[in-house]
Amino acid sequence: MKDSARYAKIVEWPEEDRCYAGSAPGLLLGGCHANDERQVFRQLCAIVEETIELYRKDGKPLPPATSGRDFANRMQSVA
Repeated sequence: MKDSARYAKIVEWPEEDRCYAGSAPGLLLGGCHANDERQVFRQLCAIVEETIELYRKDGKPLPPATSGRDFANRMQSVA
């Protein structure tokens, strides 16, 4: 399994942005956005790979894995 598979990748449509937004909570701040959902997911996957490479290049340990966590239900309890 690739290290990038250890991190949840979220693509959503925030009404205020009027486009798809991608994020990888727990791994990186920010993300990417575009009008095409698949394009956002492809960009996000590339950004996650690049972020992992930067961690390694800087000799920093990777953050704890986030894949498999139940973000949707956790977010509902906060709202």
